[in-house]
Amino acid sequence: MSGDVILHIDELVLHGFAPTDRHRIADAVVGELSRLLGEGGLPEAWSAGDRVHVQSVDAGRFEVAPGARADRIGNQIAQATYQGLDARGAPDVEVPS
Repeated sequence: MSGDVILHIDELVLHGFAPTDRHRIADAVVGELSRLLGEGGLPEAWSAGDRVHVQSVDAGRFEVAPGARADRIGNQIAQATYQGLDARGAPDVEVPS
């Protein structure tokens, strides 16, 4: 699949993080996930169409180092999400016709 990737995250649910860090974490998630998608592309299971809508993605569980900065946490979330997309294919994906 070629072309631009436009990433829109409607809702990011974070549990166990300081409310004051939410925007920095979210910004880091968007930045890192955009980078990963731009460099690594979309999972092969998504190549059926030009536009893909994903209902939800579960990034699973991962360890966060005590005192980790919000941008590092966001990067970890994005990396776990990207790895999960590739490993599970495209669950809950709609490819508009």
